[in-house]
Amino acid sequence: MAFETVQAGTDSRDIPKETRQAVAALAGAREKIIAEVGKIIVGQRSVIEEVLTAFFARGHCLLMGVPGLAKTLMIHCLADTMSLLFKRVQFTPDLMPTDITGTTILEEDEHGRRKFAFVRGPVFTNILLADEINRTPPKTQAALLEAMQERRVTVGGETYPLPAPFLALATQNPIEQEGTYPLPEAQLDRFLFLVKVDYPDEAEEEAILLSTTRESLPTLETVLDAETILAYQNLVRCVPVSPFVANYAARLARATRPTNPDAPDFVRKWIRWGCGPRAGQSLLLAAKAHVVLHGEFNVSCEDIRAFAHPTLRHRLGLNFAAVSEGYDPDDIIDRVIEAVPESRK
Repeated sequence: MAFETVQAGTDSRDIPKETRQAVAALAGAREKIIAEVGKIIVGQRSVIEEVLTAFFARGHCLLMGVPGLAKTLMIHCLADTMSLLFKRVQFTPDLMPTDITGTTILEEDEHGRRKFAFVRGPVFTNILLADEINRTPPKTQAALLEAMQERRVTVGGETYPLPAPFLALATQNPIEQEGTYPLPEAQLDRFLFLVKVDYPDEAEEEAILLSTTRESLPTLETVLDAETILAYQNLVRCVPVSPFVANYAARLARATRPTNPDAPDFVRKWIRWGCGPRAGQSLLLAAKAHVVLHGEFNVSCEDIRAFAHPTLRHRLGLNFAAVSEGYDPDDIIDRVIEAVPESRK
């Protein structure tokens, strides 16, 4: 399904009928997906919303949270509601790149002739969960780089495309540091969002205890399929963005760089390195997906600000002074948002 590109500022009545219908249908599907997942997952509404936003923006997510917060179950439920193939890889110190991408083996055919055959790894799926990604060495972590960026893998000199759509989700425990390997900046930059998964509140935790100690979990209904999802991902790319909003997103990203002459003083004081151009791209894509998922078709500066934290927090490098004073990336992002006006002065 192809959609026409619409100019920024176009009156809603002038948007093609097919596009308006698709936007309304996706907004309705989003509510149904959240309702279906909510049959099993209690709370975590913002996490589900951010993962859905990343998915329709064709991005990937790094989920940061302690064990036991239903991250794996939530992703499994999302895959079920969208009729997508889901695979999980437990990252361990002895995991090899071929355990993710697959390997070439020598086998005999029915006539006794030997030939090489490629055995596909778990990356050949629609949704891949890399559980505890920081527990495996950088060599294995790097096996995901090509898959995340190019939607393909190369093994033995041959390139194999991944199924579409493809979403990589990785989990990381923010507490444990022993026996872990920090993700390199190049790989962190491949994630559209770093999503924080927090503990449930008291009412939610009580509901979790009651729902998870009964005999069986409810069956989830399918809301979307792969073909429809691909069409909606294309729809997101057709959402118009005005030069005014694009400039605001660019200035937000640029304001995090200590080498930028326009950066606020606190950035030069507390930041070792700031966000690259991919951060601005991610802000626009996230905002586009967000407005379509909510039945709209124009991006505002408010939509950009709404995703500043999950988009920028993993792309900032704080120096020792910031850490020693108790600041985290979200604190810096708050101050950057305050310091950067919507329009250039």
